[in-house]
Amino acid sequence: MNTILVTGGAGFLGSHLCDRLIADGAEVLCVDNFFTGSRQNVAHLLEHPKFELLRHDVTFPLYVEVDQIYNLACPASPVHYQFDPVQTTKTSVHGAINMLGLAKRVKARIFQASTSEVYGDPEVHPQPEAYWGRVNPVGPRSCYDEGKRCAETLFFDYHRQHRLDIKVVRIFNTYGPRMHPNDGRVVSNFIVQALKGDDLTLYGDGSQTRSFCYVDDMIEGFVRMMATETGFTGPVNMGNPGEFTILELAEKVLHLVGGKSKIVFQPLPTDDPRQRQPDIGLARSSLGWQPKVALDDGLLETIAYFRRTLSP
Repeated sequence: MNTILVTGGAGFLGSHLCDRLIADGAEVLCVDNFFTGSRQNVAHLLEHPKFELLRHDVTFPLYVEVDQIYNLACPASPVHYQFDPVQTTKTSVHGAINMLGLAKRVKARIFQASTSEVYGDPEVHPQPEAYWGRVNPVGPRSCYDEGKRCAETLFFDYHRQHRLDIKVVRIFNTYGPRMHPNDGRVVSNFIVQALKGDDLTLYGDGSQTRSFCYVDDMIEGFVRMMATETGFTGPVNMGNPGEFTILELAEKVLHLVGGKSKIVFQPLPTDDPRQRQPDIGLARSSLGWQPKVALDDGLLETIAYFRRTLSP
């Protein structure tokens, strides 16, 4: 079987991907610097004979022998990527250069976890892959937005210049067990606040929209994308096209958790997108992929996880 490197493998998405790859029989090398990832996310895999965990920062070169690379390393929530914005940009750009260099040396197929943030605050709705985006290059979110855009540039230049076998996926909002409780993302924020009996903090008037994809659906999309024939590079949008306002999400969480929490409104952060919904026509036609888990079902699984995590 293939030996597969997963950078950011102890993070939210990375750890679920490691689970899936191990279940499929692969040898997995999980690399993480534990800035936002957690050893606890992969603790159940540490004794598995086909799993190896390595502490490493992708801004430095890595010399290993692998057949495939999933490059997921980068803080993905505003709280974390704005904590050290220079390092965030380095992780996206230097990390991409180092992983592409490794892929070139060992002739590995390489997957880039890009993001819907490459579309910025979009003027086109829903967002197709052909849309070039509307991104503020000097704002507080640009370390992540532009870092990921530059990473895509590097991937496609390596593909054109060195004939590297690349796969690029643009990830829309994803949620599920193993989310960081303090990552500032709307799903984890609302659930943690509700479970603690705190009021739910809603930024803006709640009319801004998001689309929420359950983690199992997203990982299935990753694996399908990596299995496509050479030459199909993407980028491919992956996310759930079901669109909800942030207010609707808050009300769902309150209903599912129960308790007496209320919704309180705060000013909208700078450059926060008003709408975010993927056009997944390409994923449907090329990968036979679309999400299956309904929002209520995924929220129940995520709430159960946070109940266990937060209990004394």
